[in-house]
Amino acid sequence: MPEGHPTRRSRGDVRALRRAAERRRRLHRTLIGSAAIAVACVTAYTLRPQDGTAAVADDRSAASAPTREAEAGGPTPDGGSEPAPDGGRTKPPASSPAASPKPEAKGTPKGSPPAKPSPSVPATGPGVFAASTASGSPQGKGRALRWRAEVEQGSGVDPEAAARSVEAILGDPRGWTRDPAYGFRLVGPGQPVDFTVKIATPTTTDRLCEVVTPELIGETNCRAGHTVVVNLKRWQEGSPQFDGPVEEYRALIVNHEVGHELGREHETCPGPGKQAPAMMQQIKGLLGCKANAWPFDAAGTYLAGPNVP
Repeated sequence: MPEGHPTRRSRGDVRALRRAAERRRRLHRTLIGSAAIAVACVTAYTLRPQDGTAAVADDRSAASAPTREAEAGGPTPDGGSEPAPDGGRTKPPASSPAASPKPEAKGTPKGSPPAKPSPSVPATGPGVFAASTASGSPQGKGRALRWRAEVEQGSGVDPEAAARSVEAILGDPRGWTRDPAYGFRLVGPGQPVDFTVKIATPTTTDRLCEVVTPELIGETNCRAGHTVVVNLKRWQEGSPQFDGPVEEYRALIVNHEVGHELGREHETCPGPGKQAPAMMQQIKGLLGCKANAWPFDAAGTYLAGPNVP
């Protein structure tokens, strides 16, 4: 071929070149279309958030609502913290005031056998007492200690009769008024008292007396503070240790516990066959002595015994 003329290409080369050019055009159109779609998606997302995104935001708001309510001092669950006025901080739950020790806590222990008085004597009661309305004259030569009788409701004992019975015991010539240092006076409602005589069911007695000794549960009497607590069972039935009528045993209860109110301590048996002192715990046994309800004998002699250490 002469120099200076273009070289002719074969038909196969021409077709290959055309196919390559077509592929480049299709690729270019594809890229432009993809870019346009991407731009449209971004624009749509920017202008209007998707429903799923809005739902998540709502859920977060709902989840945070209780927290804000609590921080703002809203309702709190039972036993929870108290709302605080200072910036949403909460205080720990206010502690309950220390409960005063209940007499039951020191009374009849759990699992202790209940008192078993006769069917006519209730073992338990409401712990509510009815006061006598009776009043009387001074007894004895000493300063008259004012007192009142109270009876547990449901016990079956009349407060007025109980008050007169105790008054007769305190004024007996064999009682504490035989000592000129002592005196008593029954006073009516609304009057101040120096001590009270309560007649209570066995269970209430155990509670007031803080009885913990197993053999004494439901059985004993006591003086608690300035209260003489008389066990209803003993008031009505006496004691198997006491050889005498129930009225005499009532005198022993009153004289023994009022003796403590006067400052007297326990005494024991002075010797076999002798009278047991009124300040002896005769319910625990007589130790060879004879049962006796009175501090003094008919002649005015104090029936003493050795002090219990």
